[in-house]
Amino acid sequence: MAPPAAGGGGERQQQQQPPGFGQTITGIIRIAVFWYFASKFFSPKKPLEPSLQISNLFEKGEVLDMWFYLSEHEKFNDFGNEDALVWHETSIPYAFWGPESTRSLSFKYYPSEALKHNGSLYAHVFFARSGYPPDPSDPEYQPLAAFGGMHSVVIYMPKSKADKRRSLWGATVSEGATVSEVVDEAQDDANDDGTVEWVSYWKPNITVNLVDDFTRYPKNAVPPNIDPYMNLEPKTGNYYPTIFFNEFWLLRDKLIPINDTVMDLPLHLEVGPISMTKWQMFLQIDQSFQIHRSYGSMLEGEADELKRVFLEGNPYLLVITMVVSLFHSIFDFLAFKNDIQFWNKNKSMEGLSAKSVVVSFISQLIVFLYLLDNDTSWMILASSGIGCCIEFWKIGKAMHIEIDRSGKIPKLRFRDRESYSGNKTKEYDDLAMKYLSYVLFFLVACSSVYSLKYERHKSWYSWILSSLTSCVYMFGFIMMCPQLFINYKLKSVAHLPWRQMTYKFLNTIIDDLFAFVIKMPTLHRLSVFRDDVIFLIYLYQRWVYPVDKKRVNEFGFAGEDENQASASAEITDAAEGEKKTN
Repeated sequence: MAPPAAGGGGERQQQQQPPGFGQTITGIIRIAVFWYFASKFFSPKKPLEPSLQISNLFEKGEVLDMWFYLSEHEKFNDFGNEDALVWHETSIPYAFWGPESTRSLSFKYYPSEALKHNGSLYAHVFFARSGYPPDPSDPEYQPLAAFGGMHSVVIYMPKSKADKRRSLWGATVSEGATVSEVVDEAQDDANDDGTVEWVSYWKPNITVNLVDDFTRYPKNAVPPNIDPYMNLEPKTGNYYPTIFFNEFWLLRDKLIPINDTVMDLPLHLEVGPISMTKWQMFLQIDQSFQIHRSYGSMLEGEADELKRVFLEGNPYLLVITMVVSLFHSIFDFLAFKNDIQFWNKNKSMEGLSAKSVVVSFISQLIVFLYLLDNDTSWMILASSGIGCCIEFWKIGKAMHIEIDRSGKIPKLRFRDRESYSGNKTKEYDDLAMKYLSYVLFFLVACSSVYSLKYERHKSWYSWILSSLTSCVYMFGFIMMCPQLFINYKLKSVAHLPWRQMTYKFLNTIIDDLFAFVIKMPTLHRLSVFRDDVIFLIYLYQRWVYPVDKKRVNEFGFAGEDENQASASAEITDAAEGEKKTN
């Protein structure tokens, strides 16, 4: 047994030999790589040398003087002009948060003739250490002690297109008015050659903010969101305090158009500090609005409406609105999901109104065409278009859709399903739609005639779309009434998608809250409460009509069928058990 023992020891000695030179080098490289990454992530960063950093030329709390000039020239050097100097303040502490650091002034500015005819006007603001002048030609001027900025007081925007809507009811317009409207329309068409006319607007409020920023930035490595606003001193490379002309809360409807009839213009000036975080937040929000407008997901003026909510709304009410809106979106998604699941699994149209499904698709199509005619954003159009496709898909579930190729042009032919036409459901549905259609057509006719007589439209096509859309919004609840009539005749509500209707009812309650909180037309507010009446009738029918095992559910099955299936399954299991015991 000795030789085998010796052999085994030799193998162990070979296994315990030291590793070769290549393995040693590999281990050293692994340790070096591990140490490199560990030092990068865990070792403290060495501060840069002061010569490689730039800093603020002014100190916190340093006293400044301010000069505010108004000039029609973009470059300003007329410091001796007393008429151009409209505001002068002294002893303003820089980046100091207190009442003495905020100053304001309100006055009326009398525009020149050049300004009335699309001229320009600029605000030139200069700051300097207390006791130093802002004029570079002054002997006591110090380049490191003064800084300034320029801002346009006048903004140019394209002139809004002329309203080409006109009255289509010729009998209500006098002959002279009709002729003038035709002439104006011809002039608008003649001027509509692709050129854009620009109009000047006056900014009634100018807020000058000094950014509270004392950060030491690496040279040539300033953050890209800050770099465009920094004013660097060329010799030392350090930066002056950043001047931010804050127009975030200046809404478009506050701008004043400038023309020959304007004699004086109000102007409110304000100077004060702003924190770095707030300044960056304003810049990011404005940039986000611009991105949304470029992609078409936000129309012009929607940003102002959003700002107006924060300006005029109660903060607590805004928080409640945001929370309620979140729940509204969740319930809307759940109702949408359960609606698709219901129609996807539905095998019987017994107790369901097929005509209501068709009318719902027509209503959705009218709304989509109306939005398309009124230059709505593509996101809203896409949402409405998808809803229109889903409503058409539901018609395929409620009825048989066939393509008739007998003629030259293929046509769609709709045929009722056997579960719908083979019982009393179709009879009750036709009877309900017969009487409701009389009421609906009368209301549509009255509303259309009123719109034609007292409202203006771009064309007859626009009048038809707007009239039909108004009827969809005002009288859409009538389309829910045939289902109530079918439930009453069948004395049953088991065929309804109650889960989807529950989520819709919760959304209706939320809409009721918005009707009290949000400003909206009276007609739209009444349309919110009309849905409550329909849903309450549905709940009343669910309470009145008890559960019947013979009643067919939304999947085409009855309760007795399930009981018989379970009983037969128990008998089968019992028989199989007896066979096994035997």
